[in-house]
Formats: sequence, structure tokens, C-alpha cells
Amino acid sequence: MNVPPRLLLPDAPSLVTAHGRAAILTAEGELLTLDAEAARAALRGLPPPIVIHAPATLKRLGTTLRTLDLLELFAFVMPAQPLAPTPAALARALDMEPPQTIEAAAAMLPDFASALLTRLAQGRTLRMNRHAAGLAALMGSAGWPWAKAVAAALDDAAARPDRALLRLWSILPEWEDEAPRPPPSSFAVAPDAARARLADLLGDQAEQRPAQSDYASAATAAFAPAATEGAPHCVLAEAGTGTGKTLGYLAPASLWAERNQGAVWISTYTRHLQRQIEQELARLEPDPVKLRNRVVLRKGRENYLCLLNYEDAVNNAGANLVALGLIARWALVSNDHDVAGGDLPGWFAELFGTALLPQIADRRGECIHGACPHFKRCTIEHVIRRARGADLVIANHALVMAQAVWGGLDDNSVPTRYVFDEGHHLFDAADSAFSAELSGIEMAELRRWLLGAEGGRSRARGIAPRIADLVEADETLAAPLEAALIAARVLPGSAFFARLGAAGGVELDSIGTGTAEAFLSALVTQARARAKPADRESSLDFEVDLHPVEPALADAAAALERALARLETPLKAIRERLLARLDEEAATIEERDRQRIEAMARSLRRRALDQLAAWRRMLAATSAAPPAPGERPRNVLFIRLGRDAALLSHLLDPTEAFAEIVATPAHGLLITSATLRDNASEAAPEAGWRGAEARSGARYLPNPAIRAGFASPFDYPAQTRIFVVRDAPRDNIEGLAAAFRALFLASGGGALGLFTAISRLRAVQSRIAPALEAENIPLYAQHVDVMNNATLVDVFRAEQNACLLGTDAMRDGVDVPGNALRLVVFERTPWPRPDILHRVRRAHLADGDAKAYDDAIVRLRLRQGFGRLIRRASDRGVFVLLDRAFPSRLESAFPPDVIVQRIGLAETVASVAAFFAPPNL
Repeated sequence: MNVPPRLLLPDAPSLVTAHGRAAILTAEGELLTLDAEAARAALRGLPPPIVIHAPATLKRLGTTLRTLDLLELFAFVMPAQPLAPTPAALARALDMEPPQTIEAAAAMLPDFASALLTRLAQGRTLRMNRHAAGLAALMGSAGWPWAKAVAAALDDAAARPDRALLRLWSILPEWEDEAPRPPPSSFAVAPDAARARLADLLGDQAEQRPAQSDYASAATAAFAPAATEGAPHCVLAEAGTGTGKTLGYLAPASLWAERNQGAVWISTYTRHLQRQIEQELARLEPDPVKLRNRVVLRKGRENYLCLLNYEDAVNNAGANLVALGLIARWALVSNDHDVAGGDLPGWFAELFGTALLPQIADRRGECIHGACPHFKRCTIEHVIRRARGADLVIANHALVMAQAVWGGLDDNSVPTRYVFDEGHHLFDAADSAFSAELSGIEMAELRRWLLGAEGGRSRARGIAPRIADLVEADETLAAPLEAALIAARVLPGSAFFARLGAAGGVELDSIGTGTAEAFLSALVTQARARAKPADRESSLDFEVDLHPVEPALADAAAALERALARLETPLKAIRERLLARLDEEAATIEERDRQRIEAMARSLRRRALDQLAAWRRMLAATSAAPPAPGERPRNVLFIRLGRDAALLSHLLDPTEAFAEIVATPAHGLLITSATLRDNASEAAPEAGWRGAEARSGARYLPNPAIRAGFASPFDYPAQTRIFVVRDAPRDNIEGLAAAFRALFLASGGGALGLFTAISRLRAVQSRIAPALEAENIPLYAQHVDVMNNATLVDVFRAEQNACLLGTDAMRDGVDVPGNALRLVVFERTPWPRPDILHRVRRAHLADGDAKAYDDAIVRLRLRQGFGRLIRRASDRGVFVLLDRAFPSRLESAFPPDVIVQRIGLAETVASVAAFFAPPNL
């Protein structure tokens, strides 16, 4: 190609925004720095500008206009590549010097576009670019502004619109079935062998960490042969930050998998750690093809691209044609076709709306499996089959627990060896997995699954068309199917949502006349009668106790329970008949039909029957006598009202179910984290281990857990400082904002602010953003910026001097090594939320000391927050708590050799500035 890529660029200005100001580079080369109002006025007379992340860019200006988003060009040229959506990150991705100011960034945007087009031109002969010019032209017909430049870079400026690359259902490779894997053997992993494997993974140049080698040795106990049925070996291993626990457990896990020809399931809580573990495993096998066979990352089906839903979206593309074109480019090179947290950038949904990705993923049991015309190319089935033969499966707590509840994996097998990383989250994960919700939205979703979309354009076809061919082959299915379809109409339909949202929430005395809606109406009436006046007027959700139950609610619950029984009966009959057919035709049924029937039987159970059974138990409990005072309940039931009306049921101690359903059938499990124990007192370490056993479910196992603790290798007294600000403002938002502003400026950025209330977060963000931006410190905020949490963390990690505000829920998601995170500020002590569930649990799980129960939760949260600061030996960090009422008994959350300094705000700010002053920073 003879045309320089720079000449292919549209004649467009460049725009980079910060809070309250913008930098604009005009097409004539004039660089303007303007306030928001002046920038809006200037842009009205200019062509659509080149930007990075249009939604975030324009929100800072408070305007809307057409743009040329470089992220869209990046997604086309470099699909499935990670990228934080900032100028500096894009510069690094293109091997360019990152800009330091918004003016420099604006000047570089055309260079970024030119570099991307150059890369495309250099790779135009690659297989993935064979029809790329036609795809770009097709996207251009839908208004994509980069289309002409892309076609020219591909040396095909005259390309005509071509849908060939959109037809993923014809392009992606077919998977092939393999023989089932035999059961694994049970040979142990010797501690010395684990140490040797760890040394191989680390390589000769790695830093020596004796604790890491000791950790790998201790972890081998989880891989010992099972000696007694129902009594797995359980190792609780707390490894302080910096120990290197990921490679520490991968060493014995990979050895066990190789020697015994079986799989070890490695489960974690966050997407970031899943990907981090996957990256660490690249050390295990240098050949990427062999590594792909040995290591598989698994999530729930709803996370993956569904080709049938994608085809439907392509056939009805409309305004989504550009986004679907970029999805097609991504799918050609994606490692696993995970649309939620995989190698599809998190900002994709921010650019094109949150509705598209769920539309093209597998939606809550709608898969028709073997009846799907794209079954042999199904990306989900491909991942499932890869996992069946893998040595190491990287999963998450939610998937592991859900599959255990369902009796095994998709092929009915059960893993025998687990590693639960981030083990401090097992309680919360089990709480979510083993809870139940009976609400308007959940009932309407089940109705949609059974009856399909009732009006409007949707591929949600309902159960009848999904099993039509099975009914045709077996006429005994017709009667129960008809009965089920009639009974399903008791569930609320789509009109329920209109009534629900009539006033922004459930506020009407009656929201319907059907059996289900009568129950919801009774829930609303009881909840509003018992709510505090402030809750009734608030737009937020609120909770009230179920008991004592009003007679009207008890009657409505009994009527709904009978109606759900009438629905459950024919659905059970359909499932039983399908399974009976497998027995009757075992010798003649084709493999594809067998898989199809098994899948439909699983879907009926998981999507309908299990849910109906849980709902019926909840409704029966509504009419039962409440627990006597002081009696330990198994379940906690309460009502939640707000965006929906819901009856919720939670196990009092969900780790008991985890131990029974997940852990007991296994042969061995390693539960590990940097914060398993609550260090309430150095003099009572036994109490810390008992707490870890309680929070992990280990106390319910027959064999006592093997305990192993490894201290962090860091020099915390030299690398960290901890301050409790004794004159911190508590209810003065201006003073709180001033404190955050002063601290963030003192550290020069690299700060994470954690809040216990969204309202205070937003108020602080609006007050401190201008001052930080004036010092070239970008500020990002959860619940303010249009970016999702994963994107915010990626941006925070990529921008060394950026600051991030989030709620306490952001605490575990921020894994940022290095100088990009050097200051953590807690807005106040992170006490547990005083809701109904916590009230009941502290009364029955606190061993008679409710205060100690609350304190343990706070100490663990503080430990996790402090642990974000130091991730490697060269890190330095400061932890600040803006709460003068912080009890001294909670100081044991921090390393014992670091002094907690209780000083004033001015002295704290000066100390932070001095700690990070050159050459310390």
C-alpha cells in the first residue's frame, strides 16, 4: 500500500476530557485547553472528534455528540487484546511514549489512529483479514466512521459490504467428542516433589522465597489418598501477601493431575484472579497448544457467546451492526469466547450498551443443545468438553457450588480435588449459592422460560417449541406438557413489570389479581405496614421481618403454594418420561438424541423443578410457626421491597451446606487466602484458626483441618504507615471531601478511597475532582463513571497517578501491584450492615458474643484493605482511616510490628507527603 496511514485518517479534531475541562486539537493543528462550557461551544462547530471511550469522555463534558472512538478501531485491528481505555494505556499497547497531560494526549490521538491503521496494513494478508475490508464496508453502511480508513489500510478501498465474516456459525471450528476420561488414581504428591516443581515453575532467576516452598510442601496434604468415605483431607493455609501462594498451590496441583490423570478444580472469587491464575499457568507448559489442552478456564454458561442467539442478532442487526461486526472480529481469535470478563474488553458493553452481550449469550436455560443447528460449533460445549479432559480447571466459587447442588458437572462427574483460593469469600459465595428468592421478577422469568416471549420480537421460544420433536416422537409427553403450559399462567407476566414500576417501585396496594400477584400484593402490604417512614419514602430497597405473618399473607402464600404444586407435577412427569426413554431405547438411541434428552432433563430440573421446590418450601414456612425465642433456625426468611417484591430465604450458616454438598464428596481440598484468620489477639492464635474453620465450613468435616500459616515476607514497618485521623469529620461532607482531597494530593495520586455509603462517595467525588485534575491526577469513581468495576480497576492499574473511589465492595477487586496503589483511605470503620440477616446470624453464630462477631468481620475487612497496598518487595503504602471513633481493639487487624498512629488530619497529610517524597516514592 502506497498511501501513508496518516493520510487515511478522517479530517477530524481530537478530544480528551478531564473533570470540568477539555483539550481539543483541531484539524488545522491548533491545540485548545478549555473549560467544559467553552469546549461544548467549540465542538458544536467542529466535525465529530477522535476520542478514547466516548461515553466517559462526553459525560465529563455533560454533552452528547457523534465521535470517532479509537477503542472501536482498536477492537477491529487488535481483537481480544487487553487494554485499559486511557491514552496512556493505548500508547503502551502501541509501543509509544505515554502522554502525561490531556493536552499531550489530545495531540497524540491522530498518531494512535495512524499506528493502528499501520498495523492493520502490515497484517492484511493474515487469514483473519481475508474478508475484513468487506466487513468494514458493511459496518460503514451502518455509519461506522472508521470504515473507509480501514478499507484503505487493507488496500481494498472499493470493498463492497460483505456479511461473510459475520457468519460465525459457519466459520468457527467444530469440536469433536472424545472418549470419557477414566477415573483418576489416588497417588500422593511428595512434599519434596512439590518443592522441585515449584522451582521449575519459578526458573533459575526467580527471587528465593523460603515460605513459598514451605507453603507448596504443606499444600500436598490436600492431595493425599482418601482413607475414609465422606472424610476429605482439608488443608487451611493462610499465606500472607507476597508469599506466592498461586504458584505455591499450582505446583502440587499440577503434579497430582499429571501423575493421577485427573483434574484439579481451582476455584476463586473474582474474575481478575481467574485470569491471573491462567497467566501464571503459562509457566507450566511453553507450548500454547498443549497448554490450551491442559488448562481450561470455566464459568457459567451465561458468560459465553451463544451462536444461535448471535445469529438471531445478526439477522435483526439494525443499530447493532457495528457492534456485531466487532464481536465477529473478536470471536475469530478469542481463546474461549467468554463475553463477560474474558478477552472481550470490559469497555465493549460501555460503548455499545449493556443489553447486547446478554442478548448474544446463553440466557438462563434456553439452550436447546443437540437440537441447535450450531451445536457442533457451540463455543460453550467446546469449553465444557475441553474441561473434561483438562488437568487444571480454573473456575469460580459460584460455578463450583452450583454444579455440586446439581449433582455434578455437565457429564455428571464430580471433581475429587479442589483448591479454593480467596477462601475468605467461601461464606459469602455459599450464602449466595444456597439462598432462594421468590419474587415478581424471578417468577416472571420462569414464566418466560416456560411460555416464551408473549408479544414483541424475541427468540425466547418457551418449552413447547424446544421439545416439539420429542413430543412428536413420544405422544405421552403431550398431556403433561399441555398441563404445564396451563399451570404456568399463574405466574406473573410482562405486564407485572409495568405495574411494578408505576411509581418507581412497588407502592401500589394491589399489583394484580392472579394468584402469584395476589401473594406479591400481600407481601407489599405487610412490608409497607412494618417499614420505617423513611424507608417507605426512599427509592432504595428495604427489608422487614416475615414473622409474625399477617393472615392475608398466609392465605395468599397457601394459595400460591397449591398453584405451584399444580405446575410442578406435570414438569416432573415430563422429566421422568424423558429419562425413561433413555432407559427404554438405550441400545438404539443415537448419541445426539441422547445428549439432547439428557440436557433437557437437566434444564427442567435446574431451571424449573429445583426453583419450584425451593419456592414451595418458602411458602410452606410462611404458614408455619416461627422459631421460638432463642431457638437456632436453619433458615432466615424476610421480605425485601423496592425495585421488586421478594420473599428471601438464607441458610443461617451456609458453610454447613458447602461442607455437606461440595466438600464431603471430594477426597481433598485446599482452602487458602491471605486473610483466613481474624487476629483478635496474638495471645490466642487458636481462636483465629477456629474462626477460619467456622467461616470455611471446615468445622463440619469429619477430619480435623490441617492448619498451615505463612507470614508475609514484607518489611511492613519500613514499607507502610497506618494512620487513624483523630479529628476526622464524620457527618460534615465538606470536611470529609477536604480530607480526601488533601490526602490524595499529598500522595500524588495512586490512591483508593473506600466508602460505606454511595451517597457520600458521590458527594466527595464531585467536590474533589477539579482540584485533583488541576494537579494532573485523574479521579475515577464507582457509581459515577460510566465504566464498570472491572474497567475502573484496569484504568486504575494502568494510570500510576490515578485515584479511585468505590464502596467497600470494591476492596477485594483491586489487585494493583506497584506504585499505582500506594494509599488506601477508609471513609469510616467498615462495620457490617445492620440488616435482618446479620442480626439473626450474630445472635446464633457468635458463640454468645455478638460484639466479638462484629469485630471479627471488621478486622478481616481492614486486613483485606491493608493487604491491597503491598504486593511486592519494592512497594510502599499508607493506610488511613478517617474515623476518630475507631476502637483500639480493632488494631490487631494490622501487622503487629506496624504502629497505628492516631494523629490529626494536618499531621497525617504532612506524614503522607513526607513518606512519599522523593526519593522514597
